[in-house]
This record gives sequence, C-alpha cells and structure tokens, in this order.
Amino acid sequence: MICVSIGRTRHHKMIEEHHKLAAEGAELVEYRLDYLGRQPDLQRLLADRPTPIVATCRRPADYGRWRGTEEQRMAILRAAIVDGVDYIDLEDDIAGSVPRYGKTKRIVSHHNFSETPEDIEDVHQRMCRLDADIVKIVTMANTPADIVRVLKLVAQAPVPTVGFCMGEFGMASRILCAKYGAPFTYASFSEDRELAPGQISFRQMKNLYRYDKINAGTKVYAVIGDPIGHSLSPLIHNAAFEHDKLNNIYVPFRIPADALLETLRAFEWLQIQGYSITIPHKEACVEYCDFPDETCQTVGAANTWYRDASQRWRASNTDYDAALATIRQGLAEGSEDVSLQGKTALILGAGGVSRAITHGLLKAGSAVTITNRTNKRGEALAQELGCRHVTWENRGAQTPDILVNCTPIGMFPNMDESPFAPQWLHDGMLVFDTIYNPENTLLLKDARSHNCKTASGLEMFVRQASLQYERFTQREAPMDVMRDALRRGISPIN
Repeated sequence: MICVSIGRTRHHKMIEEHHKLAAEGAELVEYRLDYLGRQPDLQRLLADRPTPIVATCRRPADYGRWRGTEEQRMAILRAAIVDGVDYIDLEDDIAGSVPRYGKTKRIVSHHNFSETPEDIEDVHQRMCRLDADIVKIVTMANTPADIVRVLKLVAQAPVPTVGFCMGEFGMASRILCAKYGAPFTYASFSEDRELAPGQISFRQMKNLYRYDKINAGTKVYAVIGDPIGHSLSPLIHNAAFEHDKLNNIYVPFRIPADALLETLRAFEWLQIQGYSITIPHKEACVEYCDFPDETCQTVGAANTWYRDASQRWRASNTDYDAALATIRQGLAEGSEDVSLQGKTALILGAGGVSRAITHGLLKAGSAVTITNRTNKRGEALAQELGCRHVTWENRGAQTPDILVNCTPIGMFPNMDESPFAPQWLHDGMLVFDTIYNPENTLLLKDARSHNCKTASGLEMFVRQASLQYERFTQREAPMDVMRDALRRGISPIN
C-alpha cells in the first residue's frame, strides 16, 4: 500500500486532492496538518473521507511547518484521535504521553535528517516498546549501504515497520521496503510536491515501480551509476517485466566511484539478480567480476552483471553488439549492403561507448579514426586500440562512410547543438548518434537533410537493454514494448 502525503495551506485543497487521489487508486493518505494556514478543522477534514487518513503534525525540529506551541500541537493530535482519525503519527519522544483511544491506530515515528546513526537498531527496539501498531523509522542515507541497515530492520521487525532512507542514496529503499514486509511506503502527490528528500510521486510509485505488486518473492534488478537520476532504464525494464508478467522490479542506485566495491558487498544482502552498469563503473565492474565474458575483456568495460544458475556473477557488454546491430540497420536503409568490411568510420568521443563501438568496427574490418574534444585522451585511446587519430579541430576534413557521435553534444537540454557541422556531411554516409534523449538530435536532422542514412541512439539504447533483459531473464525481450516505453518517457522533449 502507498500512503500519499498531502501538504496544503487550505482545507478545501487538501480535501480536493484526497478525492482526486482516491479516484486514481490511492488507498491511504497522510494529512500534513502542519501545512495548514490556520487551525485544523478536524471534523471537516475527516468527514466523508474516501480513504483512511494518517494525521500528522510535524514540528520545525522534524522539518515540519507547525508554527504554534507544543501544547497546541499535542491538543490537535489528541483531538484527531478523539474524532476517530484512522491513524495518528506520534514522534517517539511524545508517544508515551499520548494514550491509546478508540479505534485509531498508532504510528510511532522517528526521523533523522542528517544520518543513519550507528545505534539505529537500538532506536528501533525502543520504538517497538511504545505501544505502536506501526513503527516508522526514516533516516538520511549518506552512503548507499545505509539502506541495507534500515531494510534489515524492516525484515526482522517484531512490530510492523515502515522503514526506508531519505536522500538520493536512499531513494530505492522507498520501493524495496515492500519486499521486506513494510505495511506501506510514502509518496508525494506529484513530482514537484516533494515533502521529504528523495520522495517519489504517487504515479511513479504506482505505475513505474508497481509498488503494490512487490512482495517477498519479487526479484530485484538495478541500474548503478553516478549520477543516476536521469536514467530511463527503470522505465523500459519495468515495462518489459510488466508485459511479461514477471514478479521483478528494477530500481536505480546512485553509487559513487570510491564506494563501488563496498556497496556491492553490502548489497549482497538484497539478493539483487542483475545490474545495468553506467558511468563511472564500467571499467571497475570488469575487474570486480569473477566471470567477465570475452567482449568485456576485449573492450575493458562491462555494462551488465547477471547471475548464472549457480548464483555466480557474470559480466557482459551489450553496448558492443547493440551498436553494431544499430549501425547495420542504418546501412540497410535503401541498400542490401550491410557489410562493415572496408568501411571508414569517424568516432567522435573517447569514452566507454566509443571504446566499445571502435572495438566492434575494427573487429568487423572497418578502418576507424578517433577524435575527441580533449585531444590527448582521444590520441591515447586511438593508440591503445591501434587506429588513427585526428584532432578535434580537424574532424571536419574527414570523409568517412560512417560517422558516430559518442559525445553528449546535442543531448537534452542543449538540443540546438551538434558535434559535426552540416557542411561536413555528404550524401550516402551513415550518421549514427548514440544520444537517445532526444531521439531526433540536431545532428540527425542535419544528416537527413543532406541525404545521409541515419541510426539513432534510441535504437541502440533499446537494443542494449533488450540484451541485458535476455541475460537477466533467459527469455526474449519485448523490444517493441521497451521502445514504446522509452519514447513515451522522452516524448515531451521530441
């Protein structure tokens, strides 16, 4: 169950949003009484309620907005109980002074907005002795591993416990707490109405992460990187899981580079079944995996970890195969010749994707030239891979059969930029832009106006994700479902 927090300054707005949420399938809402601009009219708020209500009135010390005295706040909480509110939220330091009354259920809560303290287990044990129907324990995650400590509390709790971490490191715990027995989680009314750090909107929690379908048997998959908030991988993988009726969930984890190994070890408790790997972890994840495949060893980077039948971690690089398939699809536009043998290619960029695509083209018999805005880095990659290098300033003097943009130039929100001037394009060449947001970059638009063949980053992204999906699930990926989900996710931009 998802509890949606409503914080409005006017009573009628709070009631209006409650009814709207109920119409969209919400089963529980939290009224943040401290947000109201005047004394709460509890009878008005509780009358004709379409779902059960949690009454909460937070002090400024707990990042709330209550402006009255503590005596007035306590009077409101007691009045809500007398008026028959479904749940009352009582901070752990006052729960002992508010007796149980009537049918109102007691949520005893504790928030730490600065850290997940060393004595969190002791705090939880003490809360369980405060006549709670539900314990709510929420802390700030300062490392990704903090969420494991809190989710362990949820899994082992003698009293039903809502437990998760705040902040970007803790976001996924708001979803995963369902797997470990939390009676509900909290969500915001909308994406722009976050009431706590890292809070997820009701619609995302319900539709993207399918929270109400998560249970103890749900298998967990994830994307790891830093930053990770922009990733659309959860969108397409969860759409595929839903289409195939699999009891799986896919979540994002932000993991800093210097915390990768420590975090992966801590996350073993979560029994994650597969990772999508993005910047800056692709190279390290080859080193840390016992069984990288030949492609990983060749490219020196992994974008996928998955468990085999013996639960051992294996690593793969699906960028490699996805890029070559996307290039061949682009070459097939108006031609039957999709061979890469003898083709000349110019690669813009010298990052992990550039490395994978260059390896693939060289293996297929193409002659590759690399250029990069930082010339030393481009020259180093070209020397390592045994191909040609040109300076960024001279990239327009090349006349390749295949142009591949592996830089972020032209990515949202800088969509009026291109890494290659239109006058440098020529008829019949293939222009492949690995950017997928937007799908139609300025580079691709220029290419079409110059009678070039084109290949989009969206197609490569879907192909690499579908290959990950097949490794995760040992079944064919629903590529059309994944492609449609991605296009819906970026459609306002295109």
